[in-house]
Amino acid sequence: MKKIIAVLMALAMVLAVVACSKPAAAPAASEPAASGMKVALVTDVGNIDDKSFNQGAWEGVVAFCEGKGLKQGEGYDYYRPSEDSTEARVETINTAIANGANVIVCPGYLFEDAIYTVQGSNPKVQFLLLDGEPHAADYSVYETTSNTHNILYQEEQAGFFAGYAAVKDGYKKLGFLGGMAVPAVVRYGYGFVQGANAAAEEMNIADQVSLKYWYCGGFAPSDDIKIKMAGWFTDGTEVVFSCGGGIYLSAVAAATEANGKVIGVDVDQSGESECIITSAMKGLSNSVILALEDLWANNGVWSADYAGKTAVLGAADDCVGLPTAEGSWRLSTFTVDEYNALFAKVKDGSVAVSNDTENAPAVTIAVDYNA
Repeated sequence: MKKIIAVLMALAMVLAVVACSKPAAAPAASEPAASGMKVALVTDVGNIDDKSFNQGAWEGVVAFCEGKGLKQGEGYDYYRPSEDSTEARVETINTAIANGANVIVCPGYLFEDAIYTVQGSNPKVQFLLLDGEPHAADYSVYETTSNTHNILYQEEQAGFFAGYAAVKDGYKKLGFLGGMAVPAVVRYGYGFVQGANAAAEEMNIADQVSLKYWYCGGFAPSDDIKIKMAGWFTDGTEVVFSCGGGIYLSAVAAATEANGKVIGVDVDQSGESECIITSAMKGLSNSVILALEDLWANNGVWSADYAGKTAVLGAADDCVGLPTAEGSWRLSTFTVDEYNALFAKVKDGSVAVSNDTENAPAVTIAVDYNA
């Protein structure tokens, strides 16, 4: 009996040694997932909960990766640069690549110079740039290599929907608060003007509708912006379209004190304040998913339709619009059905919105560009 027990104990020890010598079944966090894709989102100046561009893009990454069975830390993750500079963004991209990422998602035009810098030296890494195209720091050279895909948006359509909805809902004194006068912000603003004008003309009230228009020169909230918006509301402005990162916080603060209203931007910002009546959105999550699906279907590299190319997405791609969920729709007289009918016309091209950023729209409502 003792011999049997001794044999069994020896056999158990051998099996334990063999088991400990086997490699771990799960890959290390720095290794690509089984699919071969490991996605990293690098944020710009904000974080993944900024209620704006970073959050919208991150939600697309999460939805895609979780849908494919990829887990955070193994198949996808996010990185935040240490400061607001091209050097910090390049450093963070390189850190993600060193940790095994082979797909880098970069939300925002601030990455244009950074992607231009890293794309050529990392030919096996696929880059997705939202809202921009890679170029040299001095804008002297634009170049998109075959391992990079860019997405731009028809912001003018989203702005158009917001302006149209505001006037149809009874607002006659409007304001546009832009961040920096970069092309995307200008398209939002000029689209807003066109939408307000279209609704006013349909209602035969163009002579009663006015719009104040101002670029504050940045994307961060400030007391100066709040004071400016407070002056607008005191002067009779009823609703302000706030277009540019965190500046909506200043607009909301002024609107809350004055019982005014605000229109959000990029993502559905209704959860931020009851005074936000709608948001002119880009389909950030949807566009990220569309692009990553191309990589997934093409063994982790861009297909010929995406490689080195720029897509401009709008209503036809369901990548711009207003939020229509019950909790987000705070318009009183303009209905979801009416909005859907307008959306269909923009989508099929029967209603056209100009994307000209060099010339202000020709309209019949009163627009004060020096407000």
